[in-house]
Amino acid sequence: MTRVFHRNPREAYPVAVRGDGVYLFDRNGKRYLDASGGAAVSCLGHSDQAVIKAVQDQLGKLPFAHTSFFTNEPMEALADALIARAPAPLEKVYFVSGGSEAIEAALKLARQYFVEKGEPQRRYLIGRRQSYHGNTLGALAVGGNAWRRKQFEPLLVEGTHVSPCYAYRGRHAGETDAAYGERLAAELEAEILRLGGDKVIAFVAETVVGATLGAVPPVAGYFKRVREVCDRYGVLLILDEVMCGMGRCGALYAFEQEGIVPDLVTVAKGLGAGYQPIGATLVSKRVYETIVSGSGFFQHGHTYLGHAAACAGALAVQRRLHEDGLLARVAPLGALLEQKLRAAFGDHPHVGDIRGRGLFLGVELVADRASKRPFDPKWRVNAKVKKEALKAGLMCYPMGGTLDGVQGDHVLLAPPFIIKEAQLDELIAKLRSALDAVLKSEVAA
Repeated sequence: MTRVFHRNPREAYPVAVRGDGVYLFDRNGKRYLDASGGAAVSCLGHSDQAVIKAVQDQLGKLPFAHTSFFTNEPMEALADALIARAPAPLEKVYFVSGGSEAIEAALKLARQYFVEKGEPQRRYLIGRRQSYHGNTLGALAVGGNAWRRKQFEPLLVEGTHVSPCYAYRGRHAGETDAAYGERLAAELEAEILRLGGDKVIAFVAETVVGATLGAVPPVAGYFKRVREVCDRYGVLLILDEVMCGMGRCGALYAFEQEGIVPDLVTVAKGLGAGYQPIGATLVSKRVYETIVSGSGFFQHGHTYLGHAAACAGALAVQRRLHEDGLLARVAPLGALLEQKLRAAFGDHPHVGDIRGRGLFLGVELVADRASKRPFDPKWRVNAKVKKEALKAGLMCYPMGGTLDGVQGDHVLLAPPFIIKEAQLDELIAKLRSALDAVLKSEVAA
């Protein structure tokens, strides 16, 4: 009997013992193609020797030095590397141990910014429905997934939510991308005015929505209008790139493709590529300088922030992306994977939408393609797809509740940047096997 309190205590998990490139192996010798990077984490696969060596070397020199006493060389170098490739006015990096912590830091920074600025009346956070920003209480408060929030709502800080930019289901028939983006921006502005233009701290959004919607990119121009609305009322724009950033969408920062710059941006997952736990919040000049010129310090902190070995590993990841050219592979490989997905499933009666950007793609499953009607949640289609995929030797990331936290199913794909074309074909074949096993069953009938 296991003594581990597993994510799902009723599940019997295979024991992973080894990683090799895009594959993981369990202790029975079964091989699994990792088509989701775990949860969009393992962007370099599972055996990158340069990253492993960087972590090992750092552990041999300095495993840990608490950041209330010291800085450390890998942390300073990693901050330099991230800011060197970030557009102004982003100029500082606050390191943490993961995505939820990065969001917590961003929310607290945003609140403290307004306190230091002499606007303590700002108290509201606006997120989007069907967003996901992490499982800590602050992250859940700004997140918009109803199922994840429900039992914890009495503990959550006050926040509200507007519509996501979800063209497949949200855009009206005949509505252009520009008109759709304008309508969503107007909804955000109306919500800011309803709460009080001088009472809102920040608008928080995933640049490309990850787990809850399944790799949903914004329509062109949406974030430019959002940036304008935020600026009009002095509201900070916080972009969550924990899942979609660090090259996953084809640019180091996904917001680069939107032609805007946020006030704060959070990254994690692909930052460390799974080799050590790490996350970060990048901070704009005005937020940083307001705090430094006020109280002089950020009233926040965790024990392991700026961990030397984690930063050394993440710095090696940056070198692999840029100096070794792995980032340049993402866009063409992503286009090829999308092409193969459309060829395999574009006319499938139970595939409603194929979407995404770079090596961050989603396949939405529906009971009826014409009406976009979702499967009955009681059939747990997403869970069955995950089970069948593992049986076939494929790790993908199926999720339920795509529409509203309860209804809807999708499969998220986020393979390592080192994946080869032949392995893309293996991915498609195994995904087809899993979908056929589930969708041709009595569930589909």
